[in-house]
Amino acid sequence: MTPLAERLTSLTRDLMLIPSTDSRPDERRRAVQFVLNHLQGIDSLEIKRYESQGYESLVVTPKGCDHPDVLLCGHLDVVEHASLDAYASTVRDGQIHGPGSGDMKGAVAILIELFLRVIRRHPSASLGLAITTDEEIGGTNGLHYLVESEGLRCGIAIIPDGGALTNVTIAEKGIIHGRLCAVGESGHAARPWLACNPLTTLMDALTALRHHFTEQIPPATASAEHWYPTCSVTQIATPNQSINRIPSEACATLDIRFPPPHTASSMVAFIEELVRKHDPKHSLTFNTIITAEATTLDPDPVFLAITERLTHTPVTKVRASGGSDARFLNAHGIPVILSRPTVGNLHGHDEWIDIASMETYYHICEAYLSDRLALAL
Repeated sequence: MTPLAERLTSLTRDLMLIPSTDSRPDERRRAVQFVLNHLQGIDSLEIKRYESQGYESLVVTPKGCDHPDVLLCGHLDVVEHASLDAYASTVRDGQIHGPGSGDMKGAVAILIELFLRVIRRHPSASLGLAITTDEEIGGTNGLHYLVESEGLRCGIAIIPDGGALTNVTIAEKGIIHGRLCAVGESGHAARPWLACNPLTTLMDALTALRHHFTEQIPPATASAEHWYPTCSVTQIATPNQSINRIPSEACATLDIRFPPPHTASSMVAFIEELVRKHDPKHSLTFNTIITAEATTLDPDPVFLAITERLTHTPVTKVRASGGSDARFLNAHGIPVILSRPTVGNLHGHDEWIDIASMETYYHICEAYLSDRLALAL
């Protein structure tokens, strides 16, 4: 490994040891402090530490630089795994394996290393770093809070949380997380005619939703990017603890993704109308947890040209089914560059990030900052 690859690998693996999940606020704070330990002691920096609803964020800029021209954005939170033993790492076949490696502690390591290199050489460079801890659950108390409540702004943002090394994301689907609930009458499971089973009502509605969204899928040859609405059932639950009892209520959570011209309000209205058609007893309700509009990003052509030059590969502009924190900046007309190193098996136990691609991505961003900010790096 080169010295840079060794530093990026070491920093990534140290971050991965911290199980900074939504259910572990102390570990999220520990991850934030870990990053702070790497940034403190540089006199030219202004470090602001924020908290919203128990979720911490960092915004780091040169003193007096309230709105940097370029903002590097990353998140420290990772998805939940049942065992704490999962939050470890191995290096094999040129890759770092383990939860959080690709999403996105490897990328955060790159941002920290890059930010420090630029600031140490150019203490007043118009460059900022924003680190949050709630992207995996929607980003409301992270980048959304920083943008809407603290007035965070920039000329352009780099968020290595989507796309690939030579795939730059130019659009992301909108998101609705919602809860569909049915109420009924509880009773003995041996006498179902004396009860009204809300699970049956709920399953009928879910079947109708599945049929509708499945029917909307065009031929695979017409949409390799899956650029159409989807609806996934992610949880079904009742308060029932007895096998031989019909419950009085049942709920399912839905993850809905949609491209333009659909909007969050039009999709919610459609879900509610479809549910009403399959709910003659009016026992179903649909409530949203998170809504986000589809976004259209505007990556800098200079970044694309630098990527092509350093990778010797043409850049492909892609549309993404997933979402990212880019939408919060996009809502204020701030262009976002959304690409990243080569990663795989995201959110799985054997998640991984390719080390050589980390180094390449670092050099792409370094060359871009040198050009954009007119710096000798």
